[in-house]
Amino acid sequence: MSRKTDERAALDFEQARFKAFLSRLAAFFSGRPLRLLSYEEVREKLHLGGPIYRGVQEVPLEKIVGSLNRYHQFDRAFLPLDDSLAERWQRVAHAFYKEISLPPVVLYKVGEVYFVVDGHHRVSVARQQGQKFIEAEVRECQTRVNITPDLKPEDLEILHEKVHFLERTNLDRLRPEARIRLTIPDGFSRMLEHIAVHRYFMGIDLGRPVSEEEAVTHWYDTVYLPVVEIIRESGILSEFPGRTEGDLYLWVMDHQRYLVEVFGKPLQPPEEAARNFLQEVEK
Repeated sequence: MSRKTDERAALDFEQARFKAFLSRLAAFFSGRPLRLLSYEEVREKLHLGGPIYRGVQEVPLEKIVGSLNRYHQFDRAFLPLDDSLAERWQRVAHAFYKEISLPPVVLYKVGEVYFVVDGHHRVSVARQQGQKFIEAEVRECQTRVNITPDLKPEDLEILHEKVHFLERTNLDRLRPEARIRLTIPDGFSRMLEHIAVHRYFMGIDLGRPVSEEEAVTHWYDTVYLPVVEIIRESGILSEFPGRTEGDLYLWVMDHQRYLVEVFGKPLQPPEEAARNFLQEVEK
């Protein structure tokens, strides 16, 4: 019986390695994320807090997309990428067939995703066996931005900018309902510039110093939100797959500046600038 179990475990590993090969080919042609996320890279980029112990839980395997220190040994589906993993992987598979109880894996939770601290082979075998959940000891890391399982490593730079934006503006605390998403590199840096300019002209209009907090909320309420509301009403976002309301806001502001700098037109109110932009798009 043990020999048959060993043979099944070895066959499972071979199949997992072949799936990893096919997955690599599919990722090349589709552009979907393949590499596991590195926890250390995410921690550095997103300025994570914690971790805080959350106890033992049943965690969906599809939400485990990263690793503390073995992100080069498994792909995003936790398929093994190296034959050197065979011996330990097969021991775990052997335990699975023998119904031997293994300890919970250890995971860090960040947003909606999880990173393996201990138990990479157990996660890999569980996914290969078609399990949907795994028992895990979870420690949650605090973050000011959300992470979802479809996150690509290259998206981290934009999230890094968003964290800096929130640390500077505290918009997530001043306006908890605000959900600004961007796909444009340097977009959040440009928004910080918008707020700085807005603060300057507020001070001139009011004839007094304006605090950064006051400028942030006034910019969000009277500039950003009116533009976004017009974008929503128009339904124009459907014409730009993969883009966000925040992206279109930046395009509206770029268009407004273009009209001022190239044609010498007077600066338009945000709502008028948005409508003018939509008219240009629809032509």
